Amino acid sequence: MLHWANKDQYYTKSGENFSNYAFYLADDKRVQFRLVEADTNKDNRKDNEQKRLFVLSEQPIVETAENLVIPFEYKALGKNDKQADYIDQAVEQLKSHPFANAVWQELFRLAPTEKDAKRTLLKKYLQDYTTKNTADYFIHKNLGAFLTGELDFYIKNEVMNLDDIQTETAFAEIEQNLQLIKIFKQVAQEIIAFLAQLEDFQKKLWLKKKFVTAVHYLVTLDKLPDTLAETALKNEQQIKQWQTLFNVDASGENLQNLRQKAPHLVVDTSLFAADFQAAVLKQMDDLDRQTDGVLIHSDNFQALNLLQARYKEQVKCIYIDPPYNTSASEIIYKNGYKHSSWLSLIENRVSISKNLLMQSGIIEIAIDNMELRRLNMVLDEVLGENNFISNISVEHNAKGIPQEHISATNEFFLIYAKNIYDVETYDFKLNEQELSDKFPQIDDKGSYRELPLTRTGSDPLRKDRPFMFFPFLYKNNELSLLPDDERTQIYNSSTNKFNDIYLDELREKYESLGYEFILPKNSKGDYYRWKWGVESCKQGLIDGDLVYRNNTVYNKNRVDDKVKPKSLWCDAKYDATSKGTRVLGNLFGSKLFDYPKSIFLVQDAITIGADNNSLILDYFAGSGTTAHAVINLNREDGGKRHYILVEQGEYFDTVLKPRVQKVIFAENYKDGKPQADNSGSFNGVSQLVKILKLESYEDTLNNLELKKVATDLFSQKVQQDYLLHYMLDLESRDSLLNSDHFAKPFDYQLNITTTSAGAYAPQGIDLVETFNYLIGLKVAHIDDNRERGIVAVTGTMPNGEQAFILWRDCEKVGYAELNRYLESRSINPADSEYQVVYINGDHNVPTVFADNDDTVQTLKVRQIETEFLGRMFEM
Repeated sequence: MLHWANKDQYYTKSGENFSNYAFYLADDKRVQFRLVEADTNKDNRKDNEQKRLFVLSEQPIVETAENLVIPFEYKALGKNDKQADYIDQAVEQLKSHPFANAVWQELFRLAPTEKDAKRTLLKKYLQDYTTKNTADYFIHKNLGAFLTGELDFYIKNEVMNLDDIQTETAFAEIEQNLQLIKIFKQVAQEIIAFLAQLEDFQKKLWLKKKFVTAVHYLVTLDKLPDTLAETALKNEQQIKQWQTLFNVDASGENLQNLRQKAPHLVVDTSLFAADFQAAVLKQMDDLDRQTDGVLIHSDNFQALNLLQARYKEQVKCIYIDPPYNTSASEIIYKNGYKHSSWLSLIENRVSISKNLLMQSGIIEIAIDNMELRRLNMVLDEVLGENNFISNISVEHNAKGIPQEHISATNEFFLIYAKNIYDVETYDFKLNEQELSDKFPQIDDKGSYRELPLTRTGSDPLRKDRPFMFFPFLYKNNELSLLPDDERTQIYNSSTNKFNDIYLDELREKYESLGYEFILPKNSKGDYYRWKWGVESCKQGLIDGDLVYRNNTVYNKNRVDDKVKPKSLWCDAKYDATSKGTRVLGNLFGSKLFDYPKSIFLVQDAITIGADNNSLILDYFAGSGTTAHAVINLNREDGGKRHYILVEQGEYFDTVLKPRVQKVIFAENYKDGKPQADNSGSFNGVSQLVKILKLESYEDTLNNLELKKVATDLFSQKVQQDYLLHYMLDLESRDSLLNSDHFAKPFDYQLNITTTSAGAYAPQGIDLVETFNYLIGLKVAHIDDNRERGIVAVTGTMPNGEQAFILWRDCEKVGYAELNRYLESRSINPADSEYQVVYINGDHNVPTVFADNDDTVQTLKVRQIETEFLGRMFEM
């Protein structure tokens, strides 16, 4: 079994994200290190090789009676610079600062170590702070069980010395140390319990389903009614975006003229007030089915975790192009376990995404030589080595990338099935030139090629298929078969023998009558068999699909535009520079992203794994090539493929989203401007795309508040049990999700990170959208009237039940208003129209039991709060 250093752990840091740091001195005086600016490794800049360190900022220190905020910057410095030197500089600078008086003097008391006898408390905290923000973090999946196993191993092999069991003094020593071992294990188990509580709490925060912090839509103009299109035409921000992205000046334009010349202009609802998006959604029926794509700005593990209920076993093809762990595509690891960190990152995400794959689905992962072998092994472990389909080698750089020994020209992508027995893959389609080359001959039925009818593959001999061995006759340009009564005597099935004497007699008979006597043979004269049986040959003669040439029989192989993909892809269309970097450069008019894949490579990868009505997922979306590829394929064949892309990088808003907007509007671009075809058309496509932004793990930590529980009345034993097992869960409960917030669900806010420097600000949370994903609802319709205090959602649950979800501001919509609303829309929970009804807050809607065949009755009218809490912390 493949085993690596961080196996059984979650890799929680997949990018440069920083947290602010605070601690308390005596008398509850709070000191905070606040990062005010962070220059991170991004966008493959030339200075990425420079070392980045924490440096005391020149911005002012903020001091109040109870609080001290010290600002820092994270900046690029020289390769030889050391963080320890900048910590020492900061301590010296702060010592001479005006705040360093008696009030804050505790910061400068000694907190020595064996190696640093003069270390101050301030230096200790600065060391913690800089390490915390520049380390890789892992959360163990079951630390308690792991440490308990290690403890048992240690006691047996290091304390009891079982290896020396055969010595004369062994038993006496064990008996003598038994009480010591007992006490040692008891103390160790309490330490393990406390450590496990800390780790399990972090695991709970990591696995908690994350809130949707924002949602908006991209919708093409052709999908909007005139009233909403006119509103878009009056929005200055939208007019400006159209000019920037599509080179379309719509200012003062007549709507009908605009619809005619640019029907696929993309309207971005994030540029409008909330009521505009509500109006767009209100006129959409079967909303999820109409949504062509979903773009998610989030850590990919958190996005995959939220998608579990909604998309379980619905994805046909996963295509991902993760960072390769090389200098050209590097994750900034902070520990020495480079390969181990990468493996944990991949294993965590592949394992959770596997649940989203259909039984017939496949996953394709692009990779290079650096991690190919390890990736192959971890995929064998996660997906099963019997589900391995192929390792395809792609020549993506024909010129080669100079390396020490061999110039690299190729990369790979591994293909695995979810279930090899149910998997469905698809062939490529030949273009016109390839069809002409493959089928060069033409008759009155169309194009064909001639293939020998003699079997040359597996089981080619006449003894392998005796009834497929028989003569053809040829005379006067006419091909025929022996009469059945003569043919059947060539082989005796009861004796399993061929009558070669009779065969020679037949040959002499028909050759004397002027016929050519044709049998399947190889070049040595050995008897082979035909590919077709007698009845197929009879029909082939009737249809004119068998011909005689060069002393043998050929069948006319008619046009088949399908061809099986091969494991070696060498074609100019896979070149990453001309069909990846330049394509992206033409879209934007400048170079915004390095190392995008060839658009044709991704299209062909998707073609293997998905039909024209499939859902495709990419959770290392990068510049958005996968969405581009899906849109292109739909444009070519009129398909209805859907896509989900996940990306957490800052280029989500600067590259990925605008790329999708651009390829929706037009097929081709040059210097950032759309290019029309000969008919004047941009060849755009009609689309509705949802954009989601999710709460991050760092956001969860930023909003965490521990409220002490009074334990004075507990006995000492109960207090200890509380500290070891329950403290963190109980004291954090209200800050993770307080059901009181559901009384005014449209006002719920969290502190959400706004910059990579760790700055955060209060931001509204979309509880409605979050809940839809938690319960796995396939949304049909959203009636958003939150200005009146109410939002109604209808859709289908994963088990097929029809659901009605009602959110209300309980201050605006009380018992009477709620009942009037339901009555005005003829909604009666007792009716059979909906099998499940969710309502937030207290209400007097009659409790009804669902109609089902289960022996246990379930409530039809359910409380949103209870369901929300249960689903959010579901593991």
